[in-house]
Amino acid sequence: MTDLSLAFGLGFVSGLRTFTSVAAVLLVRGGLWGIVAAIAAAGEYVADVLPSTPSRTGPVGLTARIVSAAFVGFTIASIHGGPALVGAIAGVVGAVIGAFGGHAARVAAIVRIAAYPAAIAEDLVAIGLAAFIVTR
Repeated sequence: MTDLSLAFGLGFVSGLRTFTSVAAVLLVRGGLWGIVAAIAAAGEYVADVLPSTPSRTGPVGLTARIVSAAFVGFTIASIHGGPALVGAIAGVVGAVIGAFGGHAARVAAIVRIAAYPAAIAEDLVAIGLAAFIVTR
């Protein structure tokens, strides 16, 4: 995989779950910040199913996902020797697609399998995709 496809993929994960991609990148690098990001990701999985959680496609949710994706895109592109700024842009594009595509998939899944199973399925997709990408 190229550095930009990795950046795009992690950006897509950020569109699904803001902290999952950050946790994956930082855990691979090692250190305390990876653990902190993993705890934040776990908290996000819980908060995601609360009725008071704002929409991922609203201003706050989308902005958080874009910032997360820019960070991971920049980081993964740098790790693989690619252009970091272009990696950040690829991450942001992935995040926007992931946020809106993930929202559409989640709404469709809720109709078929209910809200909690849909949320858990989305969590597992985000975790699995992030783990796959950071091990490339």
